[in-house]
Amino acid sequence: MTEEKCPQLVDYFVLAGLDPAGAWKPLDECGIKTTVEWVTDLAVIARGLGEEVPEGFTCIEKTLGGHSAELSTGIINNPHLYLCYRRGGDKPPILDLGVLYEGKEQLKPSWVVIETTPYRRSANLSSSFAPMAHRVFLTYRQALDSQGLHTLGVTDIALLLPRKGEVAPHTFCRVDKNLNTGMWGPAMYVCYKRAVAKANALVYEASLISRYPEEDLEAFPLPESVPVFCLPMGVTVESWPLNTKYQLPVFSTFVLTSASGDKVYGAAIQFYESFSRDLLSERQSVRLGLLSVVDRRPITNRSLQVKKSICVLSHWPFFTVFQKFLTFIYRYSISGPHVLPLEKHISSFMHNVPFPSPQRPRILIQLSLHDKLLLCQPVSSPLPLSGASFLKLLQNLGPENACTLLLAVLAESKLLLHSLRPDVLTSVSEALVSMIFPLRWSCPYIPLCPPQMADVLLAPMPFIVGVHSSCLNLNDLPTDVVCVDLDTNTIFQSDNKKPLSWQSLPRKPSKTLFNTLTNLHKTLEKICTPVQEEAMLEFLWTDCDQIYRSQKQLELEIQEAFLRFMSYLLRGYRTFLLPITQAPSNTATDCSSRFNLQGFLKSRDRTQQKIYSQLIRMQMFTQFIEECSFVSDRHACLEFFDECVQKVDVEKPEEVRLIDLDESHSGEHTVFIMPPEEPQEADGSECPSVYSYETFPTLRPELFDRTQDQLRVPGKGSAPSSLTLRRTKQEIKLAQQRAQKYSGVSDMWSKCLLGHCYGLWFIYLPTFVRAESAKVRALHTAYDVLKHMENHKVVLPDEVCYRVLMQLCGQYGQPVLAVRVLLEMKKAGIIPNTITYGYYNKAVLESKWPSTNQGGRLRWAKLRNVLLAVAQFRQPIKHRQKSGSVGSRGGHQTLLHSTADHKSLCSPVACWVYVFTDISGNPAWLTNWAVDNNSKGGIGQRVSEQRQSRKAQVADTLLKAKERLVNATSESSLLVGSDLDLTDMPSPAYPLRRSWDTNQEGAGLEGVLMSSCSLCHSCNSLVYDEEIMAGWTSDDSNLNSSCPFCCTSFVPHLNAEICDLGPVCRYTLHNTLKAPCGPPSGQEGSLRHQCNGLSEDSSSETSSYSENSRTNTGSSVGATPLQETVAYLSPLVLRKELESLLENEGDAVLAKPQFLDKHSIIFWNLVWYFQRLGLPSNLLQLVRASPMVSQITQSDNSAVRVRLLWDTLTPDTDQWPPLYILWRIHKGVPMRSYSWRRHNHPFTLSFLAEVLRCVGMNEVHKAITLFLDTLAKQPGSASTQRSVYREFLFLTLAAMDKDSVAAFDKKYKAAYVRLSGNLSSEALRKKRAQPPSAKAVDCRCSFHPPLEC
Repeated sequence: MTEEKCPQLVDYFVLAGLDPAGAWKPLDECGIKTTVEWVTDLAVIARGLGEEVPEGFTCIEKTLGGHSAELSTGIINNPHLYLCYRRGGDKPPILDLGVLYEGKEQLKPSWVVIETTPYRRSANLSSSFAPMAHRVFLTYRQALDSQGLHTLGVTDIALLLPRKGEVAPHTFCRVDKNLNTGMWGPAMYVCYKRAVAKANALVYEASLISRYPEEDLEAFPLPESVPVFCLPMGVTVESWPLNTKYQLPVFSTFVLTSASGDKVYGAAIQFYESFSRDLLSERQSVRLGLLSVVDRRPITNRSLQVKKSICVLSHWPFFTVFQKFLTFIYRYSISGPHVLPLEKHISSFMHNVPFPSPQRPRILIQLSLHDKLLLCQPVSSPLPLSGASFLKLLQNLGPENACTLLLAVLAESKLLLHSLRPDVLTSVSEALVSMIFPLRWSCPYIPLCPPQMADVLLAPMPFIVGVHSSCLNLNDLPTDVVCVDLDTNTIFQSDNKKPLSWQSLPRKPSKTLFNTLTNLHKTLEKICTPVQEEAMLEFLWTDCDQIYRSQKQLELEIQEAFLRFMSYLLRGYRTFLLPITQAPSNTATDCSSRFNLQGFLKSRDRTQQKIYSQLIRMQMFTQFIEECSFVSDRHACLEFFDECVQKVDVEKPEEVRLIDLDESHSGEHTVFIMPPEEPQEADGSECPSVYSYETFPTLRPELFDRTQDQLRVPGKGSAPSSLTLRRTKQEIKLAQQRAQKYSGVSDMWSKCLLGHCYGLWFIYLPTFVRAESAKVRALHTAYDVLKHMENHKVVLPDEVCYRVLMQLCGQYGQPVLAVRVLLEMKKAGIIPNTITYGYYNKAVLESKWPSTNQGGRLRWAKLRNVLLAVAQFRQPIKHRQKSGSVGSRGGHQTLLHSTADHKSLCSPVACWVYVFTDISGNPAWLTNWAVDNNSKGGIGQRVSEQRQSRKAQVADTLLKAKERLVNATSESSLLVGSDLDLTDMPSPAYPLRRSWDTNQEGAGLEGVLMSSCSLCHSCNSLVYDEEIMAGWTSDDSNLNSSCPFCCTSFVPHLNAEICDLGPVCRYTLHNTLKAPCGPPSGQEGSLRHQCNGLSEDSSSETSSYSENSRTNTGSSVGATPLQETVAYLSPLVLRKELESLLENEGDAVLAKPQFLDKHSIIFWNLVWYFQRLGLPSNLLQLVRASPMVSQITQSDNSAVRVRLLWDTLTPDTDQWPPLYILWRIHKGVPMRSYSWRRHNHPFTLSFLAEVLRCVGMNEVHKAITLFLDTLAKQPGSASTQRSVYREFLFLTLAAMDKDSVAAFDKKYKAAYVRLSGNLSSEALRKKRAQPPSAKAVDCRCSFHPPLEC
């Protein structure tokens, strides 16, 4: 259940009791005894000494088995001692019985010892002549005079001889101390039964007095049976003596299950209040002892009381918070007078208190000036939230019976729990259904069953029912019902049925479970002693907070023990799930079709076959397989269980922690909820207190306040993102652990960052597909990205990539592609988790599959032959264009590949290259060169219109053929089964998103220049992209990177410059191949200029360097470029921020024009990473729609392209120009616009030539020495911000090409090692001469190709 499903904390407030204006229905026929006599006196008599049974006493002469009940069989000179008791209502009841071994233990406070008989003789039960003898006495504890009306008193006493096969009856408490400590004679034990003793009481069925709100909620109507659950024992009208101590309210809980299986939790307080005698008839008054039987004279020394209950209903089991709130409301009603009515506080709590969430984990509710309560977010655990108390389960059942009931629940037995404590019934029942997680109890479940609904015990199906012990009649129960007494820790089973034994469970995990529970039970006895519980209840224990924390930790450890058992019980189950790989039939959703039952059984040990055979036939197991196979609201819980299964599959699973106590909310944000404001008079004075109540009032609707606080209401425009885009807590935790592990491994860290980048794109994929007209082609693009990731061994942090694509396949009717994604996933060695597997089955089950008839196959075969023929026709074109084509690395995996290098995009000459691969996998290149007559470069080369038209027709034919083939793979050409090989289907690696529009050549194009180069202000050094990546940490909340020179943490920035670059082609091609696409011969010089900079509009000095020389970007408009600077986020941080954005605003925000303006940091980082990896997106269209771009260009048809630069966009002109800038200036190479100041730097043209010569001759160490010596000779500090490595690398790239980066790295590293022999590494580091770290180099290689310099 999610917060969106039930955003408010409390749904209803109910007042239940006896409606004076309604009909009173008596409950005497339900078996509830209205008059019970308790045991008030005990005595031991010595019949052998002539003592008689006292008047009014009953002597226990026989044991339960009919044997003599003599207490002194082991005493020499046997006095024949017997136990006697007296019943009555004139004295407070006896609460407990005990046995005292004098000299071995101390007498407990408030206990009484029976030392003598009524005739003043010794009541010692042992022989004083035995060696090491000690005296044995019976003891008892009696209630006080003022509190004996509603306490649990002893109502029956019995003696038993275990040697004779006698056991304590069900519902009896046995004192585990032998009464016969002599050397001879059988062992004898005393047992007793307790019950609520009441006299002069009438019992009626509870009814609804009032409620709020009066109208039913649409999602959850108020059940009619709520009053019955509030007062399960009925409404009692009782007459009390005037000196009776007022009874404290009794807290109880219950659970209701809706038709959809959702649980609704109820918390109620039962209390007594005065009742008018005028509402009783004469007969009722006589029965209550208010009128004398003879003359009907009123008896005035008794008071009349009636039981009522107030209750709240919620979808959340915050029982402790509800108890405090209900107690406050009850105390408010009996105190006063008050300024505000009771209804104001009820409506304030219901309307203004939100459900605690990660955004507001702590909510402090100020109920009044002296009353407050704290509502905290539940423990961060993927386990289902419930009202279970495993502490009470272990405390009331013990280790052995707890394991036995685990077997009973797994076997879907009929379980009847009974106790005199209603809150214990609910807590233990919830624990029983929670201990079998991930299985879910789907049979009737009533933790606190009213007597009116006791017919459920006769149902011919499994059930878990809890009843009050006073309503229990064992003679009326079916023989197959297992009765559990929580007050005496006994399990009663029929003799006609084989008794349940926890040893029937699988031996190894059950033994581990039993040993763990035994150790925890010993710890529990130390923590939860009765004295401490009473002290905490009275707020007298000073260390109650420490005890609470200990109990909380112990609660999780007990739950973890059961979780470890279930993980071992179902280990390896996912390997036996059967995915749907063909068109589904009518039986596709059956458990036998979705799960290999026989294979699962055979994988278990032979000695465990019986329990597993029984388990797989259970309804809960069938439901579990369905939840694992299809999309379920329990996907996060099931994924957590899968992680637990992996953890316990080790040698010592008992040492593995499965649940951790999360205290992360302890120091986080707290929301304060103030009490309702008190009104004031017109003059500002306080209003008089006019609200006081003799009894709890009937609620008045006009006094309630309507909702005003919007904390619990979802914000406007809030559209929760799809489940596939969200990572579960387990996936986030696993990704963080993996990132932390890989952060110390250089090659794995880069792949980890790369995996998160691809994860960002797949989160964006639904938005991209919705915006595309060819949605099937977009899905195939995503599939090719998955294959590309697998081929390059990208480390995926989770399964979101696969899950998103599977969901989109189901959304757009592509089941065959979904099967291919699953096979690709298994090929990568990834076993789909519950969420991914569910969306896969949903996609293939609900989508329309292609036809498998023979006619369709023949038609597709004909189309295949046509395509083969087209492939043969293009062979002459291949030979003709061989000299002008560019080598390919596409291989057999590329069906259609379009590529445009960043260099060609900058050129006024537009180059489009289409790659078509036939079935045999041989690529052919078709190039189309178009020259823009309006370009400023003045290039005179033109291609004849006749040749251009002919090749355009051929290209158009091939493109159309490709589109038909891609669409065919998603329609009905792919047949499922043995005839189809889904792993070798050719598909586009990164297909062209749209065909080129040659009519748009004259349209303006906005250009975006981006760079991640950032300045470390600590050491005034420029840190470049791969160094920033290497300095990031695995913390997804840390924005800092580490400077490689001074090791200082700093926040890197991402710079973007938007300008109009003039007329270029409309759309951008995406290329991920290492080999850039080059032009035909004759154009190399033009593209070499594009590698170095943009086209020039003025000449630069070559022989003499001018510090004030300027070049510009070639903007056709001449507008000033707009610059945007945002924080450069790690992919881990960016993903967390993006997920938070989608969680709050929905995934539709990614397609809105406001995305760029409101979330610029996320936008520009996404653009950077998508462009860096060559991934298609529609984000650049938002740039065109931005008001910033409208200041540069007025063209409505302009497209946007991005260039990613290595060096900074805004260099510090007060520093010396870098070497590569000086080289370009000397060589007259056009560049971006800079305004360099005149500097007296020592870098002449001869110096640059000498450096290049040393690099070319593999004498980099000489170049480094020359550079450092030159700087050392300059007066003052050198005005450089770049490292020696970066200066030489950029100079090499400016003079050579990009392919020399790896070779240069090798040379520079060797030179650094050689120089380290003369200078220390620390000295070279201070001079910024060290090469980049291995982690930085791996980051650059993973994010290939390198950026432009």
